[in-house]
Amino acid sequence: MADDLAARVAAAMWAEDTASAGLGMRLAEVGDGFARIEMPVREDMVNGHGIAHGGFVFCLADSAFAFACNSRNQVTVAQTCDIVFVAPAKHGDVLVAEARERTSYGRNAIYDVTVRRGAEVIAEFRGRSRQLSGTIIPEESHDA
Repeated sequence: MADDLAARVAAAMWAEDTASAGLGMRLAEVGDGFARIEMPVREDMVNGHGIAHGGFVFCLADSAFAFACNSRNQVTVAQTCDIVFVAPAKHGDVLVAEARERTSYGRNAIYDVTVRRGAEVIAEFRGRSRQLSGTIIPEESHDA
């Protein structure tokens, strides 16, 4: 039931998320407090060192974080987040970001996102979220 809600919330969010779609991201899987998003590293995402610009890697992790922390249909935003770049990504790589809730307390939660190329870790991201009022999909849609 929770994963079904997460899928419906993700579909509604994805329909409005021109930033993630514009970067070539693909929503691969969502669940309760979880999301997996993929993104190919395009030629226009490579910096002067010939590696993926860290901002694009951050965007991928942040998008996975957003879908995971909104999965329960409560409007939730980032309070703060940070990233550690572990290895470089290159043009042509397909990066996969997996976000998981670590803990929640009150209207706050902490999420960890690992960005990988295959089995290799590219980056580790930690996000702290804050629930606001409101829902992504109407309350009556929960039982649909």
